[in-house]
Amino acid sequence: MHRSIIGDDRISGVRLSKEETARYSRHLIMPEVTVDGQRRLKAARILCIGAGGLGSPAALYLAAAGVGAIGIIDFDAVDLSNLQRQILHGTKDIGRSKLESARDRLHDINPKIDIELHACRFSSENATQLVSDYDVVVDGSDNFPTRYLSNDVCVFAHKPNVYGSVFRFEGQTTVFAPHLDGPCYRCLFPEPPPPDTVPNCAQAGVLGVLPGIIGMLQAIEAIKLIAGIGESLVGRLLHFDALKVKFRELNLRRDPKCPVCGENPTIFSPIDYEQFCGARPARDHEGAATISVHELKRKIESNGSFRIVDVREEFEYEIAKIEGSKLIPLGELPARLHELQAAEEIILLCKSGTRSAHAAKLLRAAGFVRAYSLEGGIDAWTEQIDPAMQKY
Repeated sequence: MHRSIIGDDRISGVRLSKEETARYSRHLIMPEVTVDGQRRLKAARILCIGAGGLGSPAALYLAAAGVGAIGIIDFDAVDLSNLQRQILHGTKDIGRSKLESARDRLHDINPKIDIELHACRFSSENATQLVSDYDVVVDGSDNFPTRYLSNDVCVFAHKPNVYGSVFRFEGQTTVFAPHLDGPCYRCLFPEPPPPDTVPNCAQAGVLGVLPGIIGMLQAIEAIKLIAGIGESLVGRLLHFDALKVKFRELNLRRDPKCPVCGENPTIFSPIDYEQFCGARPARDHEGAATISVHELKRKIESNGSFRIVDVREEFEYEIAKIEGSKLIPLGELPARLHELQAAEEIILLCKSGTRSAHAAKLLRAAGFVRAYSLEGGIDAWTEQIDPAMQKY
């Protein structure tokens, strides 16, 4: 068991009101928590990266537990497709800022805590300052650049990083904290996977209740670190399979060669994580390897000579498609190149532009020098060109 990360000096002037004593009474009567632990929770400051699937349950339980200040980073608006799993938000919130929706919901649960909103992307430019103001970071992000960034900044600042991720029916969580004798995210994943090989929830789907389970576990870990109780997940990765309802535990070790927390580190400040993770679309000698939805619309209207190839899965194609497009799922593309002409202009599209960027790179490497990825994919087409098209 680790000692509380909230020092005694932080709680010297913290008192519980009569109302707070009643609100948290079920905590206070537990010998592991008591008034001392609740005062530490009241003094604590936790930063949640994201108000989505993982951030929703984590923030809800942290607010209910009486964490004194909860910071939330998000820049998105509530969408109908969010409501299947992002329980901070309701139908009435569609179109609203997720931050505003989260603030109202959390204050409804607990009006006595501070909710600090950060309407921005978590980036190399602002991450150090943001993290420095908090005691614990709960990472609810769904992309590799943000995960590496949050990890590195937390290592530099000696702050625990409560990690969680979900994919379809599986989730995992741990606490990365080299300053507490555990590994960091880079010890587990020294290099990011090749771009577009790991689809996100928007591409692969996720069982709606799964983020609730993982986000709840993240909240538990944060509370234990603050109250100084139990055995944290530092050095252990907890994996959950919802279809089998089974938990597995993996022991994690610190990598002595880790460039951030190892014996001879080589990274001492935030880097360009988009570049590191290969998240930027590649470019070829003819210019950008992408095309905007407005450019595609003009091409269609002018009856130009080109081919649209949709690299999504068949079930996605059935939901929404651009008329005249040819379906070749990304996984089948290498074996079906013979169906395309190397000399023709090919516009590749997927849901958001990620898979199609990978497809464009694959085609160009095979000699299709006029292959381009549709920026933003079918999502951008729906939002900017054809609002009547079914969203998913």
